[in-house]
Amino acid sequence: MANLSHSRGDITTHPDVSEMRARYARMLGGRYVALVDGPVFLLGLYCAVSPWVVHYTTSQPPLVTHNLIIGIAIGLLALGFTRAPERMYGLSWAMCALGIWMIIAPWVVGSSPDAGVVVNNIIIGALALVLGMLCAGTAARSAPRP
Repeated sequence: MANLSHSRGDITTHPDVSEMRARYARMLGGRYVALVDGPVFLLGLYCAVSPWVVHYTTSQPPLVTHNLIIGIAIGLLALGFTRAPERMYGLSWAMCALGIWMIIAPWVVGSSPDAGVVVNNIIIGALALVLGMLCAGTAARSAPRP
């Protein structure tokens, strides 16, 4: 009779173990902050639709266009973080800059904004700043050192 027991051995004896490890490392592609991509995308989505959520489309028309464009930009950054993280996490600082801009935008872009508009943009800006700093800090720690 043949031995039909399928005992699994240790993979370290496999002849292609070094190639498999290298492939696995390439597939991960430095994904140390993968959990941040989703919240960044949701933040961009909310930023884009926030004028209709907070109902300031008629009182602040310049801020409507502004928040829509900035929200799309944040969403595109999130998609870039997901698609090509090793190249895009350098742009985490751009998200920090977008966060700071969102905080001051109601007074620069808008005209005498009310409290709801100001609070909305400050919250979006603070979250963008924190998430951008988290991405940038993690990318800096995971970068190869010479």
